[in-house]
Amino acid sequence: MKNILVAMPFGDKHKSYIEKIGTDCKFHYTTIKTATAEEVKAADIIFGNISPELVKQNDHLEWMQLNSAGSDQYCKPGVIGPDTILTCATGAYGLSVSEHMVSMSMMLCRKMDLYMKNQINHEWKEEGSVTSIWNSTTLVAGLGDIGSEYAKRMKALGSHVIGIRRNVAEKPDFIDELYTMDQLDEVLPKVDFAVFILPSTPATHHIMDERRLRLMKPGSYLINAGRGDAVDCGALNKVLREGGALAGCALDVTEPEPLPADHPLWDAPRTIITPHSAGKFHLRETFERIVRITGENLEKYLAGEKEEMRNQVNVKTGNRK
Repeated sequence: MKNILVAMPFGDKHKSYIEKIGTDCKFHYTTIKTATAEEVKAADIIFGNISPELVKQNDHLEWMQLNSAGSDQYCKPGVIGPDTILTCATGAYGLSVSEHMVSMSMMLCRKMDLYMKNQINHEWKEEGSVTSIWNSTTLVAGLGDIGSEYAKRMKALGSHVIGIRRNVAEKPDFIDELYTMDQLDEVLPKVDFAVFILPSTPATHHIMDERRLRLMKPGSYLINAGRGDAVDCGALNKVLREGGALAGCALDVTEPEPLPADHPLWDAPRTIITPHSAGKFHLRETFERIVRITGENLEKYLAGEKEEMRNQVNVKTGNRK
């Protein structure tokens, strides 16, 4: 009998669904905030993003299913044992985060951020010319579930979409051009929207530094919804305030997080900031998808088909296998 610790906010219907799959398992329900060291140590399997400090105390953990698409906290040395299976929730967040990014894209090109400020100040004031997603060029760096869903929506709205990923395999139909990450410098000067949905790895840390920010074409926009450290926020603040090529940015993630109240980016020109809220469980369908991924993986695990489990993470690289 497997002891499964569930730290996701399962309702009655979710509990019934998962318990029908794991009929011979013992389920214990807790929360991420209230889980104790004793509960974690007793678990053979964990569902949910329990604190890595607690997880590392379990020396017999067989499998951990995250409720997040990102897994970088659990890929640090000593958190997950070499024989532990780590799976993430890639495939659950594409709908919510992609729509969040499309709304950010529209707000920037239509200057809605300026009009919202005018409304707060009770100013009836026009802000001049705007741009359109139609006939624009969009760079999407990171073509996982979220990046792909965003790319599909931008293409549907009339943008020419350029994709960047670690290696160039077969080009998806919703991508017009496909490049590798080492071609980023070549692509940046061509695009109107540079959008990053990247994991936090040594290779992606500050991939958008001051030099690359200055490569962007006049009137272009930067959007980051992956991990905050993909963009050097100090350099971004500097470039925005200089009023050069970069016309504005939208960030759902920052470095650090939470962004300190006195950080200059809060007041940088044409900057939209949301508190890492594009995903999470704000859209109910996101959580329903996480539950389905968890259930499907539990079925595979109990059937001995571990190699077929979805979204397995290579703990050494932080990338999906």
